[in-house]
Order: sequence, then structure tokens, then C-alpha cells
Amino acid sequence: METYNDVYLRVRKQLKAAGVESPELEARLIISKAAGRSREEILAMNKVYASDKKINETIALFLDNRIGGEPLAYVLGEWEFYGLPIIVNKYVMIPRIDTELLVSEAIKLLNSKVWQTRMLDLCTGSGCIGIAVAANVKDCRIVCADNSEEALAVCRANMLASNLSRNITAIEADALKAPPALLGNFDLIVSNPPYIPSKNIDNVDSSVIDYEPHEALFGGEDGLDFIKSITEKWKKLLKPGGHLALECGIDQAAEVRYIMKKNGFMDIKIYKDTLGIERVLTGRIK
Repeated sequence: METYNDVYLRVRKQLKAAGVESPELEARLIISKAAGRSREEILAMNKVYASDKKINETIALFLDNRIGGEPLAYVLGEWEFYGLPIIVNKYVMIPRIDTELLVSEAIKLLNSKVWQTRMLDLCTGSGCIGIAVAANVKDCRIVCADNSEEALAVCRANMLASNLSRNITAIEADALKAPPALLGNFDLIVSNPPYIPSKNIDNVDSSVIDYEPHEALFGGEDGLDFIKSITEKWKKLLKPGGHLALECGIDQAAEVRYIMKKNGFMDIKIYKDTLGIERVLTGRIK
């Protein structure tokens, strides 16, 4: 009979043989998720026999799916983002560390406001941005919007799991169209929209193109369809002096800055992610 340490060593070995980049970390995550325990608890149980049949079957299933190429986040059904566990499935993108920069700038902008604030999270997907902001900005009221019913179901599940439902509302809305009536005004509109140019589809990693929803990835021929629509059609929802914060792709920041400036935004700032890529832009409506 195997101990939990034996199971860890076996799972790590199989992941390493399959070419997984971080087999040690992924083995810990797979075992802790299957056992319903934290990584620290699993480490403390190293010498305990892993005799639960259901846990072992779940580990085997997770391992098969991961070795088959499925991203670990989808295998586990959740991923950490801004220190919070976020539910994910095939209908939403996996939250990425790049987007934490967008959240950090959104938090700074909202905390600089004097009165109770409202934020709109467009193309919300899993709701990770809105939920992370709600968890860090006191009394902020947030509307999460997406054109996918399946994505909104995931967003609402995350709202409930985070105990932030009283601060967040999820609605169906298409960022490529004019905003629906009666949404009100916002201090901040934030969006991590689809921005990969469709012409670059052959250059996208297979782990992304084969598993993540294409409608959340591709933003038209040049990747800027959603960004153009948001800056043109949704700016009217901003309060006087309200801000827009956008995430963009590699080598898009200069063009996004031009689009924002053309649509009446000023004090435009560009922020680099951990890899030095110009990833986030903020601007204030005149």
C-alpha cells in the first residue's frame, strides 16, 4: 500500500515523463485537490497510507487528463487568481498572472475615489477581475457583463463561492454592441477583452487553442475589435472624470493608446507586466 509520499513521487514521475514543466508543483496540486485538503495538510500526511479508493481514482483521472494535454486549471476545475480560488471550465479562460496587473490598477483607481464607487467589468468570463476588485475595494458595487450565458453561469458560481454576491451583479451584454439601457454610470470600466489577432491563430499554443474558448481569445483580424467598440460605444457610461482600464496583447499598446485618445480619453498611462510587456492601459474621460 502506498503512502501519500509514495503517491506524490509516482505522480511527479509520470508528469515529468510527460514533459510537464513543473511536475513537483502540479503533483502536489493534483493530490491535494483529489483529497480535498490543502498542500500543507498533504505534506504533513506524507507517511499516512493513501487507502481511500475514491481519492486514488480521482488522482488517476486527473493525471490521465493532464498527461493528455488538458491544462491543469481545467483538470482541477479551479485556479488561483489574486489570492482567490476561481472556478473555471471550458466556457471561460484560465485567469493569468498578467491580468493581476489590470486588477491592481483598478483597485488603485477605485480607492482614490471619495464616495461609494461603481465598476463595470466587460467581457468578464469567470468574473475573476470583478471578484478580485470587490474583495479589495470596500463598498464598491460591480457589474460583470458577458455575452456568453455559460460564462455568466461560471461567474455567478464564483460570486457565490466568494461570498461577494451582495456587491456584484452579473448581466448578459455584448461589448461589440451598444450598452443596454438602464445600466447607470460608472467610475471605472475595466476589461480584459478578446485581443489575439485572428490572423495569428496558427501561432497560438496548442494548450490554449485546443481547450480555451475561442470567442474569449480572438478579437478580429487585428485583435482590436472589442477595444475599439468599448472605447467608442461604452464610454458614455462613465461618470465625468471616470476611468477606462484595458488589457491588451503584445505590441498593441501604442495602437490602443491612439484609439483611446481618439475617443476622448486623456492622462493615458501604460503599465508593463512581469515580463516587461506593455499590458495595461488606463485613461480618464474628458
